[in-house]
Amino acid sequence: METKDVLLALRTQRGLSQDELAEKLYVTRQAVSRWERGETVPGTELLKLLSKLFDVSINTLLGSPRKLTCQCCGMPLEDGVISRETDGAFNEEYCKWCYADGRFTYTSLEELVNFLVGHMSNRGWPQEEARAYFEVQLPTLRHWKKPEGML
Repeated sequence: METKDVLLALRTQRGLSQDELAEKLYVTRQAVSRWERGETVPGTELLKLLSKLFDVSINTLLGSPRKLTCQCCGMPLEDGVISRETDGAFNEEYCKWCYADGRFTYTSLEELVNFLVGHMSNRGWPQEEARAYFEVQLPTLRHWKKPEGML
């Protein structure tokens, strides 16, 4: 879905006219009309306002061009599990279980690995295999990567 289609769908789902949406964003009705015709795309600050107003991520507003993954645990991210900052804004880097209210849940990679192994291993995926998988995959995520030059 393209941005124009997402904006039109969200506006109509909320029962807002173009004028009403424009008023909430302090833009003209013509600006809203141009977005919905695909002539332009809202700028960064307007995307942030739209994200808050419609309670969807900016990625969703843009038609989900990126496949988001939690940069702490590797979980695929959708609007329902994306974390939020203390002001309520989406943080598209992390899931709500790894990052909540401006703080990280897990203080060490070992703590997260232990949690995931305990909750995700089963008869089809033994603990040893799950642990080996997470110990290889998680350090590749942005949150756990060591800066260049650090061992």
